Amino acid sequence: MTTDGATPEGSRDGGGETADADDATDGTNSEDDFEEYADLGATTENAMDIAETSMDRVRELVPDETLADRIRQKSVHATGDPEFQHLVRFTGADDDEPVRAGARAVLDEQPIVTDITMVKAGITGRGHDCPVRKAIGNGAELAAETGMTRTAASVLELDREGVYDGAIAVVGNAPTAALALADCIEDGTRPAVVVATPVGFVKAAESRQRLREVAAEYGVPAITNVGRRGGSGLAAGLTNELVHVASDVREGEVDL
Repeated sequence: MTTDGATPEGSRDGGGETADADDATDGTNSEDDFEEYADLGATTENAMDIAETSMDRVRELVPDETLADRIRQKSVHATGDPEFQHLVRFTGADDDEPVRAGARAVLDEQPIVTDITMVKAGITGRGHDCPVRKAIGNGAELAAETGMTRTAASVLELDREGVYDGAIAVVGNAPTAALALADCIEDGTRPAVVVATPVGFVKAAESRQRLREVAAEYGVPAITNVGRRGGSGLAAGLTNELVHVASDVREGEVDL
């Protein structure tokens, strides 16, 4: 487990295999990329059968009635734990609002901004034309001057550039990135939606709680979870479900 931008062993840049990683790209697609594929990124017949069977089993354990249920289902699939559906939290007028906001942002081709490379690697490259970028790697001078974590400084630097306004803001690893994002929202930044599942024993649960409180106060839709668990794969998987909802809207299967 890594937090605050730490690099896992065997990787130079915080990257790794995460949900839908086989389909990850820099977020630049052509119309040809909007081909049929399973929600888990599968394209071959055997892989699609596995993916669809897996989700069928999840739907036996999780309700399948609302847009929020789709996020709950993806959380169960990403964690392998049916109980995780009860740990997901939605901030908005109703539980579906963050999903609607995220799908609209995907359809509007707004940026997807992750905290670290590992989350970015897990964002699917299919079904959208959103630019995908990571915060980590920015704000090095601010981190050195203040002593704050690299991920927190990265979020503040991108916010200074106006990157988060209207964007899909994703935090999957670093609690301090979530806390920094909460500060940005408090200071006037308005992401289209926030997906935040930072993981760990230090500040993780607290950072998500603060994000929920700030998001609720300032009307920013958010998807978070309670407890110590979370992580990059979960954040990527939940973000990818926003892409899949947008794809269903584009195909006329879902009405927002």
